[in-house]
Amino acid sequence: MGTRGTSESGTPGAGVRAASRTRPSGVITRGTTNANRLRRVDRWLTGVHGGLLRDAADPLVVDVGYGASPVTTLEMFRRLRTVRADVAVVGFEIDPERVAAALPHAEDGLRFARGGFEVPLPVGRSATAIRAFNVLRQYDEDAVPAAWARMCARLAPAGVLVEGTCDELGRRAVWLGIGSDARPRTVTFATRLAGFERPSELAERLPKALIHRNVPGEPVHAFLAAFDRAWDLHAPLAAFGARQRWLAAIETLARDWPVCDRPGRRRQGEVTVAWSAVAPRGADISIGAVDTFR
Repeated sequence: MGTRGTSESGTPGAGVRAASRTRPSGVITRGTTNANRLRRVDRWLTGVHGGLLRDAADPLVVDVGYGASPVTTLEMFRRLRTVRADVAVVGFEIDPERVAAALPHAEDGLRFARGGFEVPLPVGRSATAIRAFNVLRQYDEDAVPAAWARMCARLAPAGVLVEGTCDELGRRAVWLGIGSDARPRTVTFATRLAGFERPSELAERLPKALIHRNVPGEPVHAFLAAFDRAWDLHAPLAAFGARQRWLAAIETLARDWPVCDRPGRRRQGEVTVAWSAVAPRGADISIGAVDTFR
């Protein structure tokens, strides 16, 4: 990916030339971003998949569609390096002007190059993890499975694709954990608990595979309705703070829904459920293994 004239594999310029010969897959989107916007998903990636990064023979992580500013890629690089000091990160963008603007921020282990869903890594290299945030939200729903498949084809066998959306300041987010077979395993709902009103507010941040399925009769709608009921049930705990109410609501929710995270994650304003419980009815993308990322 060598933005300084040297590829990740050590061959001068090879990574850049390989990327430039491939027409990027996808379209240029708005590209708006803000500092710390993706801190919640980065925290999940380091907390839940820290072992994956530590055990990887080639700890390469990709950020697809970092936007008009590379700030969130830089932040991810810093956060991942707290888990493993030799993690390498490559940021891909379709717009060559965005790539040019990011190049001055490159450093040892951090590269930027032109690319899209095809993830044009050098021959012989695979990603341990790929983050694609606030990208597919701007596509049609029927384009999602193909985009997942293209990105996941560049994952290592045990790798993970993290795909989702968040609000402009990163206070609320929902993302999928997807395996190298392009099948989702988990859905994570995350929020800043201060000022939080109701779980169903997170519906606005559902990824494209679910955003249009939040209607009666669909599992994700039933899940959010059940979460609201559990939240209301524990209203008296509001006097002790939103965190205590959130934790109690999840305990109630877990009686009927496959909550598959650890209590420590929940304290940070997260809850993760198996994809199979909320997947769209009758859709090919509903076929996915039960959580294997724990």
